[in-house]
Amino acid sequence: MRKNIKITAAAAATAAVALGLTACGTSSDPASKSETGAKSDTSKTLVVAASPTPHADILDYVKKNLAAKEGLKLEVKEFTDYVLPNTATESGQVDANFFQHQPYLDDFNKKNNTHLVSVGTVHLEPLGLYSKKVKDIGDIKSGQTIAVPNDTTNEGRALQLLAENGLITLKSGVGTDAKLSDITDRKGLEFKELEAATVPRALNDVDAAVINGNYAIEADLKPSKDALVLEKADGNPYANIIAVKKGDENDARVQKLVKLLHSDEVKKFIEDTYQGSVIPAFGTTTS
Repeated sequence: MRKNIKITAAAAATAAVALGLTACGTSSDPASKSETGAKSDTSKTLVVAASPTPHADILDYVKKNLAAKEGLKLEVKEFTDYVLPNTATESGQVDANFFQHQPYLDDFNKKNNTHLVSVGTVHLEPLGLYSKKVKDIGDIKSGQTIAVPNDTTNEGRALQLLAENGLITLKSGVGTDAKLSDITDRKGLEFKELEAATVPRALNDVDAAVINGNYAIEADLKPSKDALVLEKADGNPYANIIAVKKGDENDARVQKLVKLLHSDEVKKFIEDTYQGSVIPAFGTTTS
């Protein structure tokens, strides 16, 4: 049984307070200096926030099979949303996080005045279109409803997937920043915007839904088999990353973790465990 700590939106107020307190500090703050010194101590446990699947599963594999050989003490805290892992990293409640791709991180930093950076890519979770009511994308017709994630980057990504497969037409040049207002031809379709984590639960209430790979897996969907259409891996900018607060990139514990996540053992674990639903992305550019 996994012993990781699950953090839900109920902790949002605590995280927000902690983030606010951190924002009031400066580099000359003695507490800040003390924290930096503590992080340079490789005997200290590295605490990483992660989505349950596949992120925490991959970290658990590292913790149980590889970390001791590198002298790395690793603790995994599970978060079930896309906000708290970043605010917890910014505030210093955790040392790093593993749940997001670079476009989401860039957007989050811009909107929340956070200072988080990537230290390496790990894997890609292809976004897919799923349905319990139709068996083929060609069966989606005018008047039907599709659920999409409501956060900026994942909604744009979802709309691009729909456009690439002929379900909608988007304004020229909108790219992954696409919004519902950028649809020039809905082809009679309706859209329901939902928090990414809740989209799988809406499958019974809509005709189809665009679901993030990790949430699809948690919902016992197999992206490589169950998706009506799936993102292509080649040239995909949405590889998931390890992120830390700016200034902590050279933390020796973080560097050890990245080294282990980029190992042949982890590559094999991902390939064997997820059978194409999660794809190793070592060396993928995150900028």
